Amino acid sequence: MSRKRHPLLKTTALTLGAALLAGAGSAHAEISDGAIRLGYLADMSGPYRDLAGPGGLEAMRMAIEEHGGSIHGAPIEVFSADDRNSADVGANTVREWIDQRNVDMVGGLVASSVTIAATRLLAEHDRIAMVSGAAALGITNEHCSPNHIQWVYDTHAMSNGTARAIVEEGGERWFIISADYAFGHSLEEEVSNVVTEMGGEVVGTVRHPLNSNDFSSFILQAQGSGAQIVGLANAGADTVNAISTAGQFGLVESGQTLAGLMAFLNDIHALGLETTQGMQLTTGWYWDMNDEAREWAQRYYERMGSMPTMVQAGVYSSTLHYLNAIEATGSDDAGTVRAWMGENPVNDIFTTNGVIREDGRMVHDMYLVEVKSPEESEDEWDLYRMLRTIPGELAFQSLEKSRCPLINP
Repeated sequence: MSRKRHPLLKTTALTLGAALLAGAGSAHAEISDGAIRLGYLADMSGPYRDLAGPGGLEAMRMAIEEHGGSIHGAPIEVFSADDRNSADVGANTVREWIDQRNVDMVGGLVASSVTIAATRLLAEHDRIAMVSGAAALGITNEHCSPNHIQWVYDTHAMSNGTARAIVEEGGERWFIISADYAFGHSLEEEVSNVVTEMGGEVVGTVRHPLNSNDFSSFILQAQGSGAQIVGLANAGADTVNAISTAGQFGLVESGQTLAGLMAFLNDIHALGLETTQGMQLTTGWYWDMNDEAREWAQRYYERMGSMPTMVQAGVYSSTLHYLNAIEATGSDDAGTVRAWMGENPVNDIFTTNGVIREDGRMVHDMYLVEVKSPEESEDEWDLYRMLRTIPGELAFQSLEKSRCPLINP
């Protein structure tokens, strides 16, 4: 079903008061077909399963429960699918959800190639996308739209934290192993820019296919490069396999340092502290960062048997903010909902005073952490030591440098 297109959302967005007046008197009449329909699209069985996957779907359900399962009498329905990290599969799924199920919002969205295809389709049909897993900077640059929001991180924020800190500590010569698709290319470029801008040098790069099982040749190239730092511009099972192979080849023992540029809590847990202790990485959220995060994470743990990653927390947060917008405005209309979300700060277990910019970037603080040693850790999920807070305005690319046509047409 098609809907009326809405103009680009900038400073002329509806105020909350106007939106409430628009929805007054017959709130659920503004909710299309009398139901709020959400889709959860992510890798449910491949290399990104543990960082998002079924756990992200459960996080979305937890956000729905916060609203009692309905808003203004309209039930909240959820559909989910495994995108298999295929842009074609993802786009076909979203097309079917739009045509057959009339979805209002799609969340999750982990692989950047899938996300770019899905958000383009959702924008064409004036639906909302809440991106919690995909990291390519282009998602809110050249591929931006008024209909999608990138919630947790991007390659600029992840590289700016970890790479900058390592170069400042003397790690100037880098070799980068990156995943050979949009996300890996973007992260490789961002890290290279940070290293060179700070006077360092990238002495070599190599790219591997998604979901690689054998990293031997890539690690051997890194060892022979003469680099001090071997940066891993990949994620999920690829990061785990690369770190495991590096351990088998004695990369760290030979004097090189591994930098996990997109490492997740589940990666560190799977590899163990003996292998990962001392590694520095950037994260957008950590379950033990404050009382609110701990309380929510414990509820999640009781359901899933593991602590949530920053992506899974981001799915919860982005879904909650979206549903809060529907409750406040009495409408699931994309333009109305997007306007409210942009005007109201994000305050929940994920962040305090997060701001959604015109380009679709949700700006919030990021954190540089160090992996604890086995002796420091008090239990199996006590993995990080917080080193520093990176303010959101420094972590994320500025609007002045944006390539988003909504900002710089």
